[in-house]
Amino acid sequence: MELLEGISWGLIAPIFIIQLILLIVSLMDLSRIEKTNGPKLLWVFIIIFINIIGPILYFVIGRRND
Repeated sequence: MELLEGISWGLIAPIFIIQLILLIVSLMDLSRIEKTNGPKLLWVFIIIFINIIGPILYFVIGRRND
């Protein structure tokens, strides 16, 4: 438990909340959109497994604006 005492939860909590919001919003958008740049299943894995950068990559690269 000594390891957890040095963690500043005031810094980690907002990053965790931002990550969670990005994850939810990007997965909801992916489920609604019909065309993406690449397979949807690949984008699901990128969004879920690449923490904060995955959802951002989806919005920058993955969405197709036709």
